[in-house]
Amino acid sequence: MKITFIGAAHEVTGSCTYVEACGKKFLVDCGMQQGEDIFENVPLPVASSAIDFVLLTHAHIDHSGLLPLLYAGGFQGEIHATEATSSLCSVMLRDSAHIQEFEAEWRSRKAQRKGEAPYEPLYTMNDALGAIALFVPHRYETSFDICEGINVSFRDAGHLLGSSSIILTITEDGCTRKIVFSGDIGNTHQPLIRDPQYVDSADYVVIESTYGNRLHDRPTDYVTALAAVLQTTFDRGGSVIIPSFAVGRTQEMLYFLRHIKEEGLISGHDDFPVYVDSPLANEATDIFISNRESCYDEEALSFVRRGINPIAFEGLIRTVSSDDSRAINSDTRPKVIISASGMCEAGRIKHHLKHNLWKKENTILFVGYQAGNTLGRSLIDGARKVKLFGETVSVAAEIKQLPGISGHADLNGLIAWASAVKGVKKFFVNHGEASSAENFAHTLREKLGADAYAPYSGAEFDLISGEITVDAQPVPIPKKKNTANMNAAYVELSAASDRLSELIKNSSGRANADMRKLTEAINTLCDNWQL
Repeated sequence: MKITFIGAAHEVTGSCTYVEACGKKFLVDCGMQQGEDIFENVPLPVASSAIDFVLLTHAHIDHSGLLPLLYAGGFQGEIHATEATSSLCSVMLRDSAHIQEFEAEWRSRKAQRKGEAPYEPLYTMNDALGAIALFVPHRYETSFDICEGINVSFRDAGHLLGSSSIILTITEDGCTRKIVFSGDIGNTHQPLIRDPQYVDSADYVVIESTYGNRLHDRPTDYVTALAAVLQTTFDRGGSVIIPSFAVGRTQEMLYFLRHIKEEGLISGHDDFPVYVDSPLANEATDIFISNRESCYDEEALSFVRRGINPIAFEGLIRTVSSDDSRAINSDTRPKVIISASGMCEAGRIKHHLKHNLWKKENTILFVGYQAGNTLGRSLIDGARKVKLFGETVSVAAEIKQLPGISGHADLNGLIAWASAVKGVKKFFVNHGEASSAENFAHTLREKLGADAYAPYSGAEFDLISGEITVDAQPVPIPKKKNTANMNAAYVELSAASDRLSELIKNSSGRANADMRKLTEAINTLCDNWQL
């Protein structure tokens, strides 16, 4: 009976944990790395085809996104998750596969022009459909025996529709161990979904630490804070563009916007339109509605019982086709555009940024976490220019981040969740940047007197003996240059380099004297700045 940490070890995405028990080999989560990748992950210790089943905490791609790749490698077991998670994955994995195929096609066209080999997608739509067919949905708080000796139940983690903590009770050779995987623990008092439900006891706990060293700067009123941003932007004739995660955050924003419209909190722009420009977000919104009875909190259910859809209102426009998406930027009215992806790394939001970033009357409003080395983080950090579709775009729009609207518990929320679990022999801290994971492990030791360990990828633990059998060491990934997402000064320098390169490329018809003068200037510049 052992556990091996694969992904999200001293990192905040790519969750994956390998477990061997009762003659079975299985995974808890199988997520994709998103944003900056700091440490190398060890490969799975067995072939994909040898994995017997997967337990999935929730549908976010950093927890589910490599399931199609697992299927492509020969995995044929069942994927166990809550009902809502199963429904969300049916659209999210298809969307991920579409992105993989689209980007591979785009890269292949560029490679072909250079005479290079084509790119292969990480996985295909058929792989995604194959993985989706393996899902087995379960209700919250309904335990089941997945095989002899292994019992599983899902408890609401309050992070996303269908998100769960997984409670494993394993009995092998007369020894029983209770292992709890927290999943991503939700923030309290979020709109729509319930607060995280606590677990009363466990022998071992694997707990996330996304905000393990931070407290949320929560505005006294989300609706008032959002309305203030809208009012200021609309009054100067601009629009508010919200890069938003298609699943969870988008539906929360619709909940807030319905309230703003219903209460008439915007003066002079009562009929402002709200565009949701994401096919995935629109499908996810329908899944939220169909799972309302099992996942909504009491406030949201009170609207439902009165015949009110809490995430729909007059002026909401849900676009599907590419033509509809393109037409949004022809609408000159002050408006709200909600589009994916939330970190601006892919999807339609990049087109909206290209059309709106350079206009000083607009506001780009971030309402979610921005991982390092993403376009979203670059904008928040003050980039003056960014690259979009090969074009340098000036950043003139106001860049704002609305604090407090987080789907993750902060340090206090994590401590409250952890302190509710009694009898814990050891906490394993994962799913957090290195500083966050280490800080939270230290806090668990200081405040709870707990044995807490933040493993690196490859660490192994024997659940029977209670010993760390492999104490893995960090293996950093060599840094790669990504000029689109580096700090603001470097982005500007890179843009200047592009201009110089273009000038040189177009100088072949110039007079020889002019070309020599340009050559001398470049050489002098290099001599003066040579390190």
